[in-house]
Amino acid sequence: MSLNGQQEARRASREPLPHLVSPPGAAVAVASFALDDGEWFARHEHAAHQLAWAPHGVLAVRASGRTWVLPSTVALWIPAGTPHATGATSSALLRSLYFWPERCPLAWAEPQVVPVSGLLRELINYLAQETGSLAAEPRQRAEDVVLDLLRPVSVTTVRAPLPADPRARRIAEALRADPSDGRTLAEWGAVVGASARTLARAFAAGTGMTYGQWRTQLRLQAAMPMLAAGATVSAVARRVGYGSPSAFVAAFRRGVGVPPGTYFAPGDPR
Repeated sequence: MSLNGQQEARRASREPLPHLVSPPGAAVAVASFALDDGEWFARHEHAAHQLAWAPHGVLAVRASGRTWVLPSTVALWIPAGTPHATGATSSALLRSLYFWPERCPLAWAEPQVVPVSGLLRELINYLAQETGSLAAEPRQRAEDVVLDLLRPVSVTTVRAPLPADPRARRIAEALRADPSDGRTLAEWGAVVGASARTLARAFAAGTGMTYGQWRTQLRLQAAMPMLAAGATVSAVARRVGYGSPSAFVAAFRRGVGVPPGTYFAPGDPR
């Protein structure tokens, strides 16, 4: 189903956090939820900080006007009180850690992408054991190491908002359906009945980007779920409109901050 939310299954009434139970004195609670392709928790917020991660499948999180696509190599820290929606771009297991703010030394004010190393993965699974099965002292030691391992990685989110102008929006929606469409604004103008200059102004006013910048963002946004699902760089480059894999990799590095092979490879992003 679409990352843009056109056909999403919703779980508006299924709010994970109030149902969590953590051992007395614990700083972290863990909950796991199976999500089908295109299934989302509707927009909500938590009183605790959340680390959203999928050991299997690919998550997407929308918050603060941005969208993060999260393969199993990375997780997203979502500060307490941040409205967000969480879903899956392919069938996934959402395994979230919730950190009670009064017991958590981290105070990041904005969502942060965090690399998930092999050690962090094992510790998350360790803490996910049934409540009461882990003694207080071993649990405390594991929680301390988890907190030590949480370090943000410098990547940029990809965003391609729809412009408000109905003619520009028509173009944007057509490109969402087919990111590889390479028509210029002049060519699109003949379709929607506006000059290239008018459309350029509409994209700048409605998205904060030039048409070319917006289209690049859209192509990267469309590419990320395909890459996360295991498609090759060359196949994805063709599907989103790049003439060569090297041109796509260069655009991805400029737009995200790291090349696709780093962001989606097993192990820590650098």
